[in-house]
Amino acid sequence: MGLPVSQILLTTGFLLVLIGFWGMLRHRNILRIIIGFSLIDTGMHIVLVATGYITGGTAPIIDDALGTADAATRAVDPIPAALVVTAIVIGFSVTAIMLAFAIRLHAVRRTLSIDALTESKW
Repeated sequence: MGLPVSQILLTTGFLLVLIGFWGMLRHRNILRIIIGFSLIDTGMHIVLVATGYITGGTAPIIDDALGTADAATRAVDPIPAALVVTAIVIGFSVTAIMLAFAIRLHAVRRTLSIDALTESKW
């Protein structure tokens, strides 16, 4: 018929990761680098959710509709979804810290170009 949903999600996630890497490596503006990082983060979330998805699967609740014998093959894995919820909160916090550093850098250097940071002494 068509592609399974998990294949579409995996492809979309990996494309977002590649676009994010391209954005981080191509641009010299710190805000665009932060946006690229956020795209990588979102792509990884989609990939993680896709790994736990089963086409035609059901909720992982053992009852009359889903017996213990069928649970391993028909139930969707809830662990990746729980990990993604945690990763979303962590990614949001990291993005907020990166934006705070970008604001501080703009206040000191009056630019958001990464070329302004090449004067750093080691």
